[in-house]
Amino acid sequence: MKALLQRVRHARVEVAGEVVGAIDQGLLVLIGVEREDDQARADKLLHKLLNYRVFADAEGRMNRSLKDVGGGLLLVSQFTLAADTRSGLRPSFSSAAPPSQGEALYDYLLAQARRQHPQVACGRFGAEMQVHLQNDGPVTFLLES
Repeated sequence: MKALLQRVRHARVEVAGEVVGAIDQGLLVLIGVEREDDQARADKLLHKLLNYRVFADAEGRMNRSLKDVGGGLLLVSQFTLAADTRSGLRPSFSSAAPPSQGEALYDYLLAQARRQHPQVACGRFGAEMQVHLQNDGPVTFLLES
């Protein structure tokens, strides 16, 4: 799985003009599911998302996690993260999971996140979404499990 993690001051996802998920301070995470992904990889990724130290401590160093700051987690499926862009001028999606597998693993990740963290919001799998955010820093990391 690939996750593009962005530290945000606030973020929201809209589908057809309706807000379907929103958070204040926390992490907006775009999720790409690949063919070889499974629940074990989703679990590993979630552990990283909740514990990755990207928030400032009292000295201004990135030393606090999402759990430490009690921030929100906004998960948004993004098929295009699974693209192979190493060659040519058009992305290849041969490594992306088929929609049924992608949705099942995204739903699993979301359910596990809601069990482990009090503030979890999400987009809508497969929908045309508009994502609005105020990136804080900016701080952005690409995580892979």
